[in-house]
Amino acid sequence: MNDLYTTAINTQKATNQWMDVLAENMTNVYTPGYRENKITFKTFLGGAVIDNNVKNHDQGKSIPGTSNENLYLEGKGFFMVRNPEGNVCYTRLGEFTFDSEGVYRAKNGSTVQGYILNDKGEIMSGTKSISADLYEETSLKGGALSIPTTNIKLWIDPNNGKFLGKYDEYEIKNDGTIYGKADGGNRSVPLYKIATANFHNPNGLFDIGNGVFVETPDSGKPVIGRGEIRSGLLEQANTDFKANMVNALIKSNKQLLQSAMEMATQ
Repeated sequence: MNDLYTTAINTQKATNQWMDVLAENMTNVYTPGYRENKITFKTFLGGAVIDNNVKNHDQGKSIPGTSNENLYLEGKGFFMVRNPEGNVCYTRLGEFTFDSEGVYRAKNGSTVQGYILNDKGEIMSGTKSISADLYEETSLKGGALSIPTTNIKLWIDPNNGKFLGKYDEYEIKNDGTIYGKADGGNRSVPLYKIATANFHNPNGLFDIGNGVFVETPDSGKPVIGRGEIRSGLLEQANTDFKANMVNALIKSNKQLLQSAMEMATQ
């Protein structure tokens, strides 16, 4: 049978882990895209231990970005990015910019993924197009389409200073479509659709740091994301600062009370 000392040590260890989680949450309350940690406990004969540590994937509030290249995903889902090793990852942090070569990148260097569109705005899968109606129907059903994504690239022609040599400017619409605009804005051509994905069990995603996740058997395969995209905004951390502060104060008061009781019995 476990003695009282062992029980106290196990419980204190779990409590310290809890305090570390609260401290991390409160430290990152202003970190764009940060996902709050949530933990639960379980008890057994040897005291209390951390039972589960999951990410809160609820949406954070929007804040102004530094340029129209930054994106905010309103609704459930994740942006799809490809890291330097070539693996697809998922993030809520749309702190994206076009680099000097016109490649759309995340702050960590990963490339933002998208689908190539034809002039009708239909997604191209090889030489075949997928109608917007089919894409929307599949999205509503929570399904996935096996469509290869690509790096989004809007290079500027050094000879005329135009995007892709044709367009004076670009615009990102709420459905994630990137349009090239020419003739003083009178001509608008769909170029890419920003790829987003969702998961039936986002809590099963594995956190690899800095708000980036990868799929696991627990998360399941990605399905089509349905969130709307807002250009020029970023997502604020979804940390509930007040709740974390209350929990931290409760723990601090319990420690003070425990110390006072120990002194009184000496």
